[in-house]
Amino acid sequence: MTTNADADGAARSPQRPETGPESESKPRRRAPAGAAVLREDVTEAIRAAVFGELAAVGYARMSIEGIARRAGVGKTAVYRRWRSKLHLVLDLVSAIAVQGLPAPDTGTLEGDLRLLYEVTSRALRHPVASQVIPDLQAEAARNPEIAEALQKALREGQAGVANGIVEAARERGEIRADVDGELALDLMSGPLYWRAVVIRGPKPPKGYLESLTRATAAALKAL
Repeated sequence: MTTNADADGAARSPQRPETGPESESKPRRRAPAGAAVLREDVTEAIRAAVFGELAAVGYARMSIEGIARRAGVGKTAVYRRWRSKLHLVLDLVSAIAVQGLPAPDTGTLEGDLRLLYEVTSRALRHPVASQVIPDLQAEAARNPEIAEALQKALREGQAGVANGIVEAARERGEIRADVDGELALDLMSGPLYWRAVVIRGPKPPKGYLESLTRATAAALKAL
């Protein structure tokens, strides 16, 4: 008896011939010979393992062997999806940019900024993010491909949300219609990234996010 196997080696049940009147008129669908079926659960396990390895040993010491071991799969399962650890990390970093942050919609500029800062602050304090981002930034200084992907993930992902907040504030008349979008993005995003990523400070003290919200809103209205 033969079985069909997907590209990750998982066996599937053998196909049984159809019988009865319907089988005479219903065409049978067959998978193309040699087609590779990549299991999504294995792909997700590998992605999670990459973040774990980055946090544990850093990009320079990370290996396909270590990723496979952490994910509980063979090295071939990793290589079927990505041809190197560089392409694996680039793919994951680029995916972060696509996912982005949730766009606040509270009805006021200060409300939107407060929600943005709450979400961003929690994300940057996550143990994995707090270790992975600085490590990738150091690697980006030596690798232009990682630098480009990291900039896309960190800047473009944040820019989409920030631009939405600015546009909503324009429509409500809270800020000027001709406000400089780039300067607004710097004002909105800079403080938290400086604290969490550059100086890697502790959790913001009580009341810090509220004060930052008021200061940023005032600065945007003054532009």
